[in-house]
Amino acid sequence: MNVFKVALAALVSIALAVSTVAPTTAAVWYNPDTNKFEERAATARGGSPIKKQVVDYQTNYKPGTIVVETGERRLYLVLEGGKAMKYGIGVGRDGFTFRGTHRITRKAEWPSWTPPAAMRKRVPDLPAFMPGGPDNPMGARALYIGSTLYRVHGTSEPWSIGQAVSSGCIRLTNDDVIDLYDRVQVGAMIVVNH
Repeated sequence: MNVFKVALAALVSIALAVSTVAPTTAAVWYNPDTNKFEERAATARGGSPIKKQVVDYQTNYKPGTIVVETGERRLYLVLEGGKAMKYGIGVGRDGFTFRGTHRITRKAEWPSWTPPAAMRKRVPDLPAFMPGGPDNPMGARALYIGSTLYRVHGTSEPWSIGQAVSSGCIRLTNDDVIDLYDRVQVGAMIVVNH
């Protein structure tokens, strides 16, 4: 009987430990607006992400080129025949945007994340390194932009699409970044406009 009580007490304590730790860590995300880790439920803005769609798009850029319209908060992947795949994006908040013409120099699935020194100075409790995975701010895929520190990457925070929330990177929902990743080749041109 005593062995049964001890085993039951151990199981209950393990269940309580898991129930109090797991949901909290799974629901925490880095909010760049406040420079803190917060619970997703407390900061979720609701709404559904902007749906990707094929649109008419007249341009001189060749198919396969990515055009980011920061002010519009849209990314266009140039297609054949005067069309483009249009995606909703999250962009850098005030003071963290960039522009220019570069090439996609690398692609990664479930990329790891090493926050830059300047970001770690602003947010001292950021980890020095995060392995890739569903809770990583880089999301499911990343396209590396030239020799910059910026990337086009995924996010598990769909409410941030259409917002100016990042430290400069361009974010898409994980579903959209996987779609883009599969369509874009290393060496593709990327044009970032304001």
